Amino acid sequence: MATRAINTTPLSPGAAQMLQAMGAAREQTLALVADLDEQQLQRVYSPIMSPLAWDLGHIAAYEDLWLGHRYGGLELMRPELATLYDAFETPRAVRGEIEALSPADAKAYMAAVSARVAEVIAERGVGDGVLCEMILRHELQHAETMRQTMDLAGLLPAAEQSRMQAPLSTHAVPQGWLEIPAGTFAMGASELGFAYDNERPRHDVQVPAFAIGQRPVDNGSWMRFSEGGGYERREWWSREGWAWKEEYDIAHHPAAAAGHPEAPVCHVSWFEADAFARAHGARLPTEAEWERAATWTQQTGSELAGVGRVWEWTASDFNGYPGFVAYPYREYSQVFFGADYRVLRGGSWATHPRVASTSFRNWDLPQRRQIFAGVRLARDL
Repeated sequence: MATRAINTTPLSPGAAQMLQAMGAAREQTLALVADLDEQQLQRVYSPIMSPLAWDLGHIAAYEDLWLGHRYGGLELMRPELATLYDAFETPRAVRGEIEALSPADAKAYMAAVSARVAEVIAERGVGDGVLCEMILRHELQHAETMRQTMDLAGLLPAAEQSRMQAPLSTHAVPQGWLEIPAGTFAMGASELGFAYDNERPRHDVQVPAFAIGQRPVDNGSWMRFSEGGGYERREWWSREGWAWKEEYDIAHHPAAAAGHPEAPVCHVSWFEADAFARAHGARLPTEAEWERAATWTQQTGSELAGVGRVWEWTASDFNGYPGFVAYPYREYSQVFFGADYRVLRGGSWATHPRVASTSFRNWDLPQRRQIFAGVRLARDL
């Protein structure tokens, strides 16, 4: 696999590795949309999702801003595009109405930015590695977002659909509960290596004993819930969840009925996950419980099956840890803190391994179903 175009100056090992990783990510991004035509790339498939061509332009503009301009000290390559591809200045609801780059021009912009950034990295190295890693993971995360859009549009290739719908291995642990003893653990990312600002600072958390599902809830269980009155029994729903369900006439997602009964249920909102848990005399784990279980099983060799197949909703609101400091900019996570957003953990089939970790925190609104999200239950002991 080729690295990005660079000059003939010998590269440091860190720079060479980073350029190789960035080149691989770019190849994967472009391969994802290679079979789509211009209309498919420019179409708005949902008001909460960007046109795929906008994602391509945004990836390039973000890389140019942070690595070309702020790290490399260069002028922006296309300053007139800065606002257009700023995620806050141009919200998703209007991205299909603006005059953005054509797919071909967006790809050319990506290539030009990448070539210039490669020269910066070849000359300056990666520094402490934070900004380069942030840009790399930004593109990897957008690849998952683009897969969400393609799934909504029915454009996911068959191989990708198979990954999403694959049943859990027959050798995996059966449905049941894993009991986690009470204890204190270090929650969050350490100071070593890369992590996002909301994963730090690492801090000790005392967690009472609890039980957590050994497997995520599967399609078969979800359909039994649905067919057993899950979307009609008011007592299983929160007030906000019931109002949302009634207003939008929500029933089970079609993927739950169409998928393999032993595949983890996907495209589940927090409201639905919460109702399912109540219907089964259980609850959603807090994110501290989720991370405690993930790290405890790693240390003890116990098995928590299905982690990384679907994002798993937690009961926790998205907030900063004690002593949180926004870095490198507050818009990455701090502006989302509060009771509006719920935390998801674990990653999905579409999450790159470089992004997924036991401390990585995803978040979304409780009504969202476009993400590859499911549910793992918890209960008190």
